[in-house]
Amino acid sequence: MKKHFPLIVKISIISVYVIFLAGSVVRMTGSGMGCPDWPKCFGYYIPPTSEEQITWQPNTSYKKGMIIVKDEALFVAEKDLKTTEEFNLNNWNKYTKHNYATFNKYHTWTEYINRLASVLAGFVFLFLVYTASKFWKENKTIPLLAYGAFFLMLFEAWLGKTVVDSNLKPTIITIHMIGGLVIVALLLWLYFIISNHNSENKNYTYNSLFTKLLIVSVVFSLVQIAMGTQVRQFIDEQVKLFGFENKEYSLMNPSFKFYFHRSFTIAIVLVNLGMFYLNQVKNLGYKLVNWIVFLIFLETITGILMYYAEFPLGTQATHLLAGAILFGLQFYLWLQSRKIVRK
Repeated sequence: MKKHFPLIVKISIISVYVIFLAGSVVRMTGSGMGCPDWPKCFGYYIPPTSEEQITWQPNTSYKKGMIIVKDEALFVAEKDLKTTEEFNLNNWNKYTKHNYATFNKYHTWTEYINRLASVLAGFVFLFLVYTASKFWKENKTIPLLAYGAFFLMLFEAWLGKTVVDSNLKPTIITIHMIGGLVIVALLLWLYFIISNHNSENKNYTYNSLFTKLLIVSVVFSLVQIAMGTQVRQFIDEQVKLFGFENKEYSLMNPSFKFYFHRSFTIAIVLVNLGMFYLNQVKNLGYKLVNWIVFLIFLETITGILMYYAEFPLGTQATHLLAGAILFGLQFYLWLQSRKIVRK
């Protein structure tokens, strides 16, 4: 079992990035409230496929906990019941956690797939924790990192519920995103420990300025991603006002956060190009720097396309996923650099 542990860690990392991708599609399509309750969806384990299923109907049977839409509000069945010709409020509790009461089957199933990805990742993490426990006597850091990642996944699941209950409150969404990045960092740290990094480090050369720029790049990426979630929320609010089909209004009269997010890209590009220059000129041997520069380029291009080409299909998901992968590569590069012996 131990010999397969590196593969298990890799699958865990991939599962987190799948969640990032699914979440970005949810935001890209405006499906965040596709399921107004949690962990079920309109009271179903498998979401409804038609509006009739969640619209109050006479002479119809409902199970306890099922949610219906009536008079532009959500109601939850108090018990198993069969309706009569008249709506009896005594059989229903009004859903008060938020006032969102719209059904769109595409949004519902997009959000459901996002949740399904999280559930599948949860099973992967259970297997990760079980296998990591076998390293307790050998190296306690390994199971502790696995436990930390697992409990953060539980926290993220609870936070996902809070996001829905708050009707997509921007601050909670930002914390949700940063929490996911912390999980990635813990898993990459875990993979770094169990991989044969000592032999790899012999191919690297220590450079003080490179290391400092690398730390700055990691911090800058965190700030940029956090600010990006806030900008995304502004866009979501514009979509609510003008409709999903009127993308040209998505960035009309943007706030300071948008201009900061856009201009801060210059600082990020300069820092990472500085790392690339030092790596090339000093022959430091860091191959990940090339991928980092590529992702910076991809982030910049997708950002420009979203602003000037009215959010072409897929650019938002690519932008978010590339940012998350960028942070992961920068963090792993930092793990590599900190183990190099100074000469």
